[in-house]
Amino acid sequence: MRLSQYFLPTLRENPAEAQIVSHRLMLRAGMIRQQAAGIYAWLPLGYRVLRNIEHIVREEQDASGAQEVLMPTIQSAELWRESGRYDAYGPEMLRIRDRHGREMLYGPTNEEVITTIFRDGVKSYRDLPKNLYHIQWKFRDEVRPRFGVMRGREFLMKDNYSFDIDKAGATRSYNKMFVAYLRTFARMGLKAIPMQAETGPIGGDLSHEFIILADTGESAVFCDRGLVDKDILGRAIDYEADLQPLVNEWTALYAATDEKHDQAKFEAEVPPDRRLSARGIEVGHIFYFGTNYSAPMNAVVSGPKGEPIIPEMGSYGIGVSRLVGAIIEASHDDAGIIWPESVAPFRVGLLNLKPDDAAVSRACTELYAGLKGKGVEVLYDDRDLRPGAKFADMDLIGLPWQVIIGPKGLAAGKAEVKARAGGQREEIPLESVVPKFTS
Repeated sequence: MRLSQYFLPTLRENPAEAQIVSHRLMLRAGMIRQQAAGIYAWLPLGYRVLRNIEHIVREEQDASGAQEVLMPTIQSAELWRESGRYDAYGPEMLRIRDRHGREMLYGPTNEEVITTIFRDGVKSYRDLPKNLYHIQWKFRDEVRPRFGVMRGREFLMKDNYSFDIDKAGATRSYNKMFVAYLRTFARMGLKAIPMQAETGPIGGDLSHEFIILADTGESAVFCDRGLVDKDILGRAIDYEADLQPLVNEWTALYAATDEKHDQAKFEAEVPPDRRLSARGIEVGHIFYFGTNYSAPMNAVVSGPKGEPIIPEMGSYGIGVSRLVGAIIEASHDDAGIIWPESVAPFRVGLLNLKPDDAAVSRACTELYAGLKGKGVEVLYDDRDLRPGAKFADMDLIGLPWQVIIGPKGLAAGKAEVKARAGGQREEIPLESVVPKFTS
């Protein structure tokens, strides 16, 4: 994409309303614009990141055996009355009426809808287990929306729900999501630590939050430093095998949010040099909640002898739009965003330092075509601006690599390549640029 044609309304100054780094940088980098309190339009650069995050989430969900569906944003109040949650949920639920006076709501979560879908479609224990997920927009009417997409009222979430014949099966489903979440966040360049957590209004008796460490985090977290160094991507995962030993490995070391923290236990289990107390951002949450929804909503299957069985359920959420802000909180510097390659809106930023020089523009055009032809996502800054403004914009939007072409380097047959993370620079022959990003 040529930057002269791209819609990228960057800002030079920090917006007064933005309180945290990710909100400031998303506004300045032209990723989002506020439409109402806690509600944002996603502009081209931000939307590309959002889709890249979705892609990773979707791949890891599919690999675990979960199946994708798409549930509506508008739900019937009657479903929530079946579960007993309609009156109990609170003012965060946006309640509306349609033209016929029927009570409806903008879904803050989907336990009721998925339970009715399961109830209508599954009748026998032979059809279990099932795990269904979707990626959909939600709305919760936060009393004080703040921090941009980190705590907005409208947000994009992946949530899925497992149905099993008994608690042992439900635990296996829970473990699959536990491992899938570790892989999902690691692929985004994040160190996400699973921590014991309260189950909240969804209910249940087994729950883990996945927390990334950041100074601006909303929660106090306490853990063994050994968890920060653990790796999941180097392991081959068989989702049909028993994953409990792997889950045990990750949960054996102390890790808890402030709600679950036990200081005496922390000091007894963790040596002083390995104790980590920090702030954290929740990016995912998984629950096992048994029959909390299947029982009141009469989602029953027939057992081996025809007896009725109430399936055991679990719920698993990832804040997809929240992750955009969380990644920025974890990966930035004074100049701007530093995107991990897996989620970056473009992999390479190509800077033409002298657009009115025919030779420079010709070299840039050839590199641009060569990179695109090999499937490299490249943003070509062909604007007629001074080099300093181009460098500032490229650092602000945080593309992983910058390829810089100017008259001096071109005369020597060279391009300058800069890594955004770390700032290392090197000069390489022009003919080596495309192979560098495709080999």
